[in-house]
Amino acid sequence: MDAIESARAVVDEHHPDARAALLGGSVVTGRRTATSDLDIVVLLHGAPAPYRASVQYADWPVEMFVHTEATWHAYVERELRRRRSPLLWMCADGLLLFDTDGLGARIAAEARRLTASGPAPESAEEIDDRRYAITDLLDDLAGSTDQSERLFVATELVRRTGELALAVGGSWGGGGKWLARRLETTAPGLSTRLRHGLQEVLSGRVEPLVAIVEEVLGQAGGRLWVGYKRAGTP
Repeated sequence: MDAIESARAVVDEHHPDARAALLGGSVVTGRRTATSDLDIVVLLHGAPAPYRASVQYADWPVEMFVHTEATWHAYVERELRRRRSPLLWMCADGLLLFDTDGLGARIAAEARRLTASGPAPESAEEIDDRRYAITDLLDDLAGSTDQSERLFVATELVRRTGELALAVGGSWGGGGKWLARRLETTAPGLSTRLRHGLQEVLSGRVEPLVAIVEEVLGQAGGRLWVGYKRAGTP
C-alpha cells in the first residue's frame, strides 16, 4: 500500500471517528528514504487524546500524534517557547488526509502561518549560556589527549555549534537530521565544514574544528568564561 492509502487506513483502524488527520514527515517530501515512517497527526473530539504511539501497519512503521483541538494548541505553544516544534512542522508541511468539519484546514493554516513567522529571538542570556557551554567544551578539547574523550567532546561541540548558528540566524531549531537540514538554509556549508572538522579531530588534529567553532562563536560575541554567572533555583 502507498503512504497515503496506508495512512488513511491506519487512522480509520484506530480512530474511525477522528475529526481530521494530516500526514507529515519525509514521506510527503522529496527526502523520503527506505526507512521513512508515516508521521500522522490525528485530531479527535476528546479522549483518549492527547497521546503518542508507535505502531506497525502493513509494511509501514507509523508514529501517531493524537490530539484534540485544545491539546494541539497547548502542545504547539509549549514547543514554540523552545523554538523547535515537530508537531507544528508536520502540520505546516503535511498532507491533509481527511477533514470532517474544517478543523484540519484551520490547523494546517495556523501551522503554516506560525512557521512562516519564525521563532521568537533568543534572549541575550540564552545566547550567553550557549557561548559559555561551547567555551567550556573548547577548553576540554584543547586539554584532552585521550581519543575517546576527544570523540565525545568534539561531537558535542559540533551539535552545540550548529544550534548556536541557528539561534544567531533566527532559525527554527532542530535535532538529528533536522539540525543539518535547518543549517542548509540558515548557514549554508556549515554542516559540511563541521563534519570535516570532526574528521580531523579523529585523525588527531583539533585546530580545524576549533577554527570553525570560533568563527560561529564570533557571530555571537566570542568565547565567554570570566564573568559568567547564573543564579541557582532555591
